[in-house]
Amino acid sequence: MGLLFLLVFLLRILHGDSQSKTEIHKLLFFVLLCVALRISAKQQSMKIFITGISTDVGKTITSAIVVEALEADYWKPIQAGDLDNSDSHKVKSQVSNSKSQFYPNAYQLNTPASPHLAAEIDGITIDLKQINEPKTNNHLVIEGAGGIFVPLNEKDYKVIVVSRHYLGSINHTLLTIEAIKNRGFEVSGIIFSGSENKSTEDLILNKTGIKCIGRIDEEPYFDQNVIREYADLFRENLLNL
Repeated sequence: MGLLFLLVFLLRILHGDSQSKTEIHKLLFFVLLCVALRISAKQQSMKIFITGISTDVGKTITSAIVVEALEADYWKPIQAGDLDNSDSHKVKSQVSNSKSQFYPNAYQLNTPASPHLAAEIDGITIDLKQINEPKTNNHLVIEGAGGIFVPLNEKDYKVIVVSRHYLGSINHTLLTIEAIKNRGFEVSGIIFSGSENKSTEDLILNKTGIKCIGRIDEEPYFDQNVIREYADLFRENLLNL
């Protein structure tokens, strides 16, 4: 809003009798440049990698919320087990916007286990070089499997950690964040899942200095309406990652 008021002020001066119109033109050009850069930054697509501190902490629900909030595309590189009702199926069923695209898994494994174990049982060797990120001009949400398993070769990923409260979750959260940083990435935000535990959340946020995007409560069910409500709550924080 400050740039808009300055722009209006400068335009009024240009219509007056000011003798400093050259300087005003320079300022006006600067204001317009700032506006253009701000618009460009907002329009730039993001690649968001979602990982969790353990299994069953809410990565897939979180992915659905982020996809809905940004009308983003979705990709889970590795699906282990439950192929007829995969995480891609679940996210797609919970998203109500018509813009999001859903890309096929690079690997589909039959056994519901860690990717390494599921691949071994299936007699498959996972070649990380064959996991190729889909090309899109839209925001892309990537849901991890088995923690930080998929190779992140570029440095422009926004990493979101999903943390759920249980005995030992503080340690698991801090270790997950440390592991991500050791690979040369920054964690852009944390989403807490489950009933509020203010002391735990405050400790994690204070120790890490990482932004809290929001918290997903214990809900009796998740459908498109519930996902859309959380998407509305989280959208501003997600856009400002």
